[in-house]
Amino acid sequence: MQNIKKEDINEEIFIIYNDYAHNRISRRAFMQKLSLYAVGGLTVPALLSFLSPDYQSTLQVAKDDPDIQTDYITYSSPKGGGEIKGLLAVPVKITKKLGAVVVVHENRGLNPYIEDVARRAAKAGFLVLAPDALTPLGGYPGNDDDGRELQAKREGDSMLEDFIAAANYLSRHERSNGKVGVVGFCFGGWISNMMAARMPNLKAAVPFYGRQAPLEEVPNIKAPLLLQFAEQDEGVNKGWPAYEKTLKANNKKYTAHSYPGTHHGFHNDSTPRFDPQAAQLAWDRTIEFFNIHLA
Repeated sequence: MQNIKKEDINEEIFIIYNDYAHNRISRRAFMQKLSLYAVGGLTVPALLSFLSPDYQSTLQVAKDDPDIQTDYITYSSPKGGGEIKGLLAVPVKITKKLGAVVVVHENRGLNPYIEDVARRAAKAGFLVLAPDALTPLGGYPGNDDDGRELQAKREGDSMLEDFIAAANYLSRHERSNGKVGVVGFCFGGWISNMMAARMPNLKAAVPFYGRQAPLEEVPNIKAPLLLQFAEQDEGVNKGWPAYEKTLKANNKKYTAHSYPGTHHGFHNDSTPRFDPQAAQLAWDRTIEFFNIHLA
């Protein structure tokens, strides 16, 4: 397989991939568009391999890391999908009650990247639950393409209830101090915005490149927001000016950051959209934000 470097390809490829990843174009249309960039010795299979996630060499926290304990648990989501499976990650060397964080996946289920993010948050000292909204359909199927197809079969508000139920589960957990926040990516960014609008007891929300909550629900937001945006992400960013205006008009607490030169998904280190510097800065800001509001 050809060894492709990120700097050697046209950035329009990331926009095409983003459209495909969000079901705005079919796989056939994606492959046709991708073929336009198979020039100069590049092949479509090589480009496809380059864009596909690498879950083998990108995990930052080992599954058996001695500082945390991880278990798959189920919790009840009576207004959502019923019994939902999730990865629970708990720091083992901290004896005090912990601030709790719900980690919300992208539009493809609980894949290895999101599980790794959950372990990272636990390593930082939080009680963490990363649910799998695909549980009613059998769970994450082992690859992202099939995961996207499955998730498209579920209704958005039903999945939202699954993550609200996860926050309630954490608030009652024996290791929890009762303060719960949420961080989510892509679809999970939308869920984070919506949880802030629907949960008056939520203490902090960090949407990464997620669609905004309806403007009419902004007055209901109680939690402070830390909003993380990719600079080159038209689909999400076009909704931000009106959202910010409404947040200001309702005196909501928020901080927003846009990371120069980044694309949607820049925090996801399993794909070439990953921007190491921006991802680290955004994550450091996230942990600092949670330390302030969930302590």
